[in-house]
Amino acid sequence: MPGGPGPKAAFHDRDQGPRSTALNCGKDGAHLSQSQTSTPGPTMSSPYEILGVSTTASAEEIRKAYRKLAKKYHPDLNPGDGGAERRFKEISAAHTLLSDADQRARFDRGEIDADGQERPQRQYYRDFAAGPGGARYSGSEAFSGDDLEHVFADLFGQRGFSAGAFSAGAGRPGGPARGASLGLSLPLDFLDAARGGRHRVAMPDGRTLDVDLPAGIEDGATVRLKGQGLPGGNGGPAGDALVTVRVRPHPWFRREGNDIRLDLPVTLAEAVLGAKLRVPTIDGPVMLNVPKGADGGTVLRLKGRGIADAQAGTRGDQYVALRIALPEKPDPALEAFVKGWNPADHAPRRVMDAGEREAAE
Repeated sequence: MPGGPGPKAAFHDRDQGPRSTALNCGKDGAHLSQSQTSTPGPTMSSPYEILGVSTTASAEEIRKAYRKLAKKYHPDLNPGDGGAERRFKEISAAHTLLSDADQRARFDRGEIDADGQERPQRQYYRDFAAGPGGARYSGSEAFSGDDLEHVFADLFGQRGFSAGAFSAGAGRPGGPARGASLGLSLPLDFLDAARGGRHRVAMPDGRTLDVDLPAGIEDGATVRLKGQGLPGGNGGPAGDALVTVRVRPHPWFRREGNDIRLDLPVTLAEAVLGAKLRVPTIDGPVMLNVPKGADGGTVLRLKGRGIADAQAGTRGDQYVALRIALPEKPDPALEAFVKGWNPADHAPRRVMDAGEREAAE
């Protein structure tokens, strides 16, 4: 932001808690757009419509629909086709939302939109005035200080009112009070998360914020943007914006820690005779030597082709599992060859057969 140091952002792993790495989200990191009239990105259609499934579709039906569409519109299979690339991003975003049971339920209830962003929920005094059966809520039994802060921020936050003035330790009533935090969601493609970089977050008031993310940020990590939450009351500081990263799955790559896993289809000839094959990585394609006589399930390593770990200064590896792919249609020449090829010493189930005999005895 102009005129001084920008807000700081720290990110947290969902499973490991807060991490010590901090992100500078001011002049060198996150930047508030100078235009107050900028608007969020385009509103998506319903994720159910994008995937072509019903609102009652099972998780398996959603997964199958995603895989079918992702293969059809993947940018690598449609080079130079901007429409296919946009469609692929829509498909990935829809699958990310619907494959998360909690997010899907919140979307179905109208709490979030198709981008995973919070929908403003209108609150009424009666929502907070009485408990079940008309019993009045007491602060010690029903609401903590944080609960009250969120309640009053929802009711009056846009007019500069904060419940912090009523919280224990906040000082006399009417004193400065910190604004409430603001929760946001940032969907990312798998490769964008792996590579890191600057990404734009749409704020509920129409502003935009550019956030620099580290390479390898994980799904569920939270970026804290200092001072970008709801305004404080009576001259108090603004709260923070908490941006949760949601990483969309990739149709080919899988992440395991800082390593990348990939299943690579190979022909029978490539497995038997060996080959030098072009293999995708998160940084772009590289050449991989497949040795002669490679078996289905053979795993080859591409050292240093995994996720970067900025703190350790290292990178993970990419592991490529070979999957022998036979022709989709029967090949008469291959069938004739296999019928006449029956080496006596080739018994791949020898160990299993021996184990079964020992168990029977």
